[in-house]
Amino acid sequence: MSGGRDRRDPVGIDELLDRVRGGYERIGPEEAAVAAAGGALLVDIRYASLREKDGLIPGALVVERNELEWRLDPQGSHRVPQAVSHDLRVVVICNEGYASSLAVASLRQLGLHRATDLTGGFQAWRAAGLPVAL
Repeated sequence: MSGGRDRRDPVGIDELLDRVRGGYERIGPEEAAVAAAGGALLVDIRYASLREKDGLIPGALVVERNELEWRLDPQGSHRVPQAVSHDLRVVVICNEGYASSLAVASLRQLGLHRATDLTGGFQAWRAAGLPVAL
């Protein structure tokens, strides 16, 4: 392919993140709080050690990243009770807002078309002064 990169060519993580994030609108901490109040499911995918160190967002569902797709697939046999529809509004939260973007791409491939992530992750939530349970 002349003059440009073929989308099948290997890419670095920064380009991959740009591609993934170009497919949906990310939200900030205040928007995430409003979404949760309106019924969105906040899903914390951080490692246990980070949750133990920094605390939890009250009401957020904790799902380890390696189990995320199995737990949120509305058609899956291992889904959590909240995973009732592909229309479910899901806000994925990691520590700083990087891993969550890749997780959202995977959820969207499963048909969860309203999945998004929190820009800046848990650290942005905490910096915004939103509730954290220790």
